[in-house]
Amino acid sequence: MRVERLDISEWSDALPNSGVELFQTPEALSVLDEHATGELRLYGGFKGQQPIGLFPLLVQDRSIGSAVLSPPPGFGVPRMGPLVMPTSPKQRKREKVNNSFVEAVLEDVGVDDSLTLFRTICGTGYDDPRPFSWADLDVGTRFTYQLDLADESPDDVLTSFSKSLRREIRDGEDIDVEISDEGLDGARSVYEDTKIRYQEQDETFPLSWEYVRDLVDALDERCRVYVARTADGEFLSGITVLYSDEAGYFWQGGTRATHENVSVNSLLHWRVIRDVIEDPPMESVTKYDLMGANTERLCRYKSKFGADLVPYYVVESQGTGMDVAKRAYRMVSR
Repeated sequence: MRVERLDISEWSDALPNSGVELFQTPEALSVLDEHATGELRLYGGFKGQQPIGLFPLLVQDRSIGSAVLSPPPGFGVPRMGPLVMPTSPKQRKREKVNNSFVEAVLEDVGVDDSLTLFRTICGTGYDDPRPFSWADLDVGTRFTYQLDLADESPDDVLTSFSKSLRREIRDGEDIDVEISDEGLDGARSVYEDTKIRYQEQDETFPLSWEYVRDLVDALDERCRVYVARTADGEFLSGITVLYSDEAGYFWQGGTRATHENVSVNSLLHWRVIRDVIEDPPMESVTKYDLMGANTERLCRYKSKFGADLVPYYVVESQGTGMDVAKRAYRMVSR
């Protein structure tokens, strides 16, 4: 195996046709490179000319050492991590490719250095994190909810929802709420609404409008901004949805709002789901990711959609010294 650093064009050419997380796409990586502190390194592993491994990393050099991050914190990136694409279906060879590629990348970024902090949140398609464990890194499991909408009708999906959620959606048909895709202008409304919600809870909202604006603009058809308004145009709530080739991601918004005793957010999610079924941005999009299933309070609501519980892995440096470094870098797990 040959492992080398790629530019963004070479990265784009090496990406597989499936299994790519949204923030592994060249459009999203270019925006992160513009806004995040540090050097974006795009590693590619090759067998001859065939790409068999990809790993985007942001390397930050600080006075306290180095941080090697995939994704960088504070940018609303749910998952990134490595992509491994073995050419053989045999398990033994798949494991060999995975282990060799991860080992080579970790060696290049100096993960063995006592002053190097490493952290990655892997995509849901990366299902074998053992090479990280063998490198003495800590591996934890997190979860998200994904609704598989392939070959489903809206009526079939609605039937799988909880009774209370079905009732909310049906009640929503009789109230004066209009939902539409408002593009960049809508993204600003959703951003400001979300920021206010954070302030009300005495929490810091980490995203800048400039970053959100550039991401929405760069993703183009990979982004839709669903905004709910009353008949006279009053903003109620909104959701920014980002799309990989296979799934829509509930990325931002969804602050609590009711109108005529109906949850506006349930209506927004239902519109997103219907569009994935009937009017997706790309025909290959067949899933809706509700983004995270790790907070009990939020899971009580998200579980009403009858989605599948899907695991993914968080890998990070371990030890007392690294615990201090993590706090210094303000690493926050979703």
